[in-house]
Amino acid sequence: MRTAILAAVLAVTGFSSAALAEGKKIGVSWAQFQEERWKIDEAAMKAAIEAAGNEYVSADAQSSAEKQLSDIDALIAQGVDALIINAWDKDAIGPAIEKAAAEGIPVVGYDRLIEDDRTFYLTFDNVGVGRIIAQEVFKVAPKGNYAIIKGDPGDPNVGFLRQGMEEVIGAAVAAGDIVIVGEANSDGWKPENAQKNMEQILTANNNAVDAVLSQNDGMAGGAAAALAAQGLNVPLGGQDGDLAAINRVARGTQTVSVWKNARDLGKAAGEIASAMADGTALDAIPGATKFSGGEKGVEMNAILLNPTPITKETIGVAIDAGHISKEQACEGAMPDVAACQ
Repeated sequence: MRTAILAAVLAVTGFSSAALAEGKKIGVSWAQFQEERWKIDEAAMKAAIEAAGNEYVSADAQSSAEKQLSDIDALIAQGVDALIINAWDKDAIGPAIEKAAAEGIPVVGYDRLIEDDRTFYLTFDNVGVGRIIAQEVFKVAPKGNYAIIKGDPGDPNVGFLRQGMEEVIGAAVAAGDIVIVGEANSDGWKPENAQKNMEQILTANNNAVDAVLSQNDGMAGGAAAALAAQGLNVPLGGQDGDLAAINRVARGTQTVSVWKNARDLGKAAGEIASAMADGTALDAIPGATKFSGGEKGVEMNAILLNPTPITKETIGVAIDAGHISKEQACEGAMPDVAACQ
């Protein structure tokens, strides 16, 4: 009886059984969830995928290149129609891209470059992020001893960020106005590794450090802890718009946090992957441009979004956008932070 009724409904409405089928399945492989921002990315991505009538399925590689390859194999086995990959290791991810290509599954390289022209590259302008970090610190410390705290060496964003920093401070370094007294990678982008690196740089230089460029906010927190332990408070830059970092900006213990609105990036990824699952070609994605700034110079289809510097003058931007509450941002704020008055 139920079958007969359904058949009658189909006949009257003109719908086919295919029209009643479920949407596409979008698989997402995350490198890890250490930074608080990834949960924000995920929520926006999932919402965009579901808004397109598709299903979100995901896996967390937990900072393991091997687990990420296994995760992607499992997602492919589940029959995903498109993949979004936030790669833990730019070199180790290759076999996953080969397998996806063999299965005809389109791939979005999310936030971190996968230098393969069969993937669509979606990120913020990370050279621009490095440039902004350095610009804001350079404004208040145009001379002196600089320390640079870099992220995991397996992440291509480390090189992009460092490139942007060099564009700002390079001439001053060449002139001798700035001396880089320490530069170190922090494995896994872990704050505790960044703190150890900062401690070692301070020890090696008898605490004579006048500014710190950190490649993200978690590591900036580690650097700030090492500085505070020595009674130091110097210009310090980071990125990600972490809530604790924005509060440090208000308190005066961090100069800038470059905010990459993860909601925008996650939403774009969900929309792009859904379009690709429906057959849209990489070069037909709205807003796509050509990118060839990787180590190998491979030309790829890409979208690079613009980041926002959060300083004591612009904290109100993050508050007004709902990224952080005024109470969270302004606890213990300096009196000259206008948005906190």
